[in-house]
Amino acid sequence: MFEIWLPILAGLVALVAGGELLVRGAVQTAERIGISPLVIGLTLVGFGTSTPELVTSVQAGLGGSPGIAFGNVVGSNIANILLIAGVSAAITPLVVARAALRRDALVMLGVAIIFAGLAPFMPMGRIVGLVLIAGLVGYLGFVIHQERTRSDRGAIYDKTFALSEADPGLAPPHAPRGLVGPLLIALAGLGLVVFGGSLLVGGAVSLARAFGVSETIIGLTIVAIGTSMPELVTSVMAALKRQGEVAFGNVVGSNIYNILGIGGTTALIAPSRVPVEIARFDAPLMVMVSVLLVVFAATGLRINRWEGLALIAGYGAYLWMLWP
Repeated sequence: MFEIWLPILAGLVALVAGGELLVRGAVQTAERIGISPLVIGLTLVGFGTSTPELVTSVQAGLGGSPGIAFGNVVGSNIANILLIAGVSAAITPLVVARAALRRDALVMLGVAIIFAGLAPFMPMGRIVGLVLIAGLVGYLGFVIHQERTRSDRGAIYDKTFALSEADPGLAPPHAPRGLVGPLLIALAGLGLVVFGGSLLVGGAVSLARAFGVSETIIGLTIVAIGTSMPELVTSVMAALKRQGEVAFGNVVGSNIYNILGIGGTTALIAPSRVPVEIARFDAPLMVMVSVLLVVFAATGLRINRWEGLALIAGYGAYLWMLWP
C-alpha cells in the first residue's frame, strides 16, 4: 500500500511547490515587462492557487479518467465551500464585502448552475470548453474594468491579496532586474506541476483499484482535497490574521476559476462526458452548497462561527455518503 500512497503524496508536494514557483516566476516576469499590477493580480496571481487542479484535471482527462478530471473540479468547489470556508469561519467570522457578494458570489452560483445543467445532457466537448474559457476571459475583463474605476474590491482581488500575503515572494521587486531568472523559475515550476500531476493521477488510479472504489470517488475526495491545499492554506492564514473578507473572496474566486478555467480547459484539451454519478448527485450538490454559502453571506454580510461549523459538519456528512 505504501507504493500507492507514495506517488500521491509526492505528487501533491510537487504540485503545490511547482504552482508556487510557476506563479512567482510568471508574476516577476510580467512586472519586469511592464504589465499593470492590477492585471497581473487578477490573472496570474488569481489563477495561481488553481494550477494544481488545472494540471491534474487535464492530465486525468488525457489519460482517460474523466471521473478524476471532473471529480476534481466539482469536488474542489464543494471542498472550498464546506471545508475551507467552514474552517476559516470557525477561526474568525468571515466579513463579506458587498462587491464580492453582489457580483462575484452570484457569478459563482451562476456558473455552478450552468455546469450542473449541462453535465447530464451533453458531453463536455471543445465547443463547451471554448464557451467556458470565453466566459472566464469576459468575466476577468469586466472585473478589471470595474476595479480600475471603483474603490470597492471584489472576490478576485481578495483571492490575489490572500495569495500575496501567504507568499511574500510575490511582492513587487524593489529594483528592476533581468528576465532570465524569473523565466527559469516559471519553467521549473511548470515542470514540477506537470510531474506532480502525473504522479497524483497515476497514484489515484492505483488507489481506486486497490480499494475497489471508482475513480470518481477518488477524484471527488482525495484528489480534490489535495489540489485544494493552496486555497486551504491561504484562507486559513487570512483567517488567522483576522482578514475574513479575504478568506471569503479566495473561496469564491477559486470556484469561478475552477468551473470556467479548469473545466473549460479540460473540456477543450480532453473532451469527455461528465460521469453519471457526478452529473446526478455531486454537481447538483455543488449548486446547493453554493446557494447555502450565498445565503450565509447575505445574512448580515458575514459568516459566523456556528455557520462555519455547520459547513464543516456538512463536509463530513458528504464524505461519509461518498465512501462505501
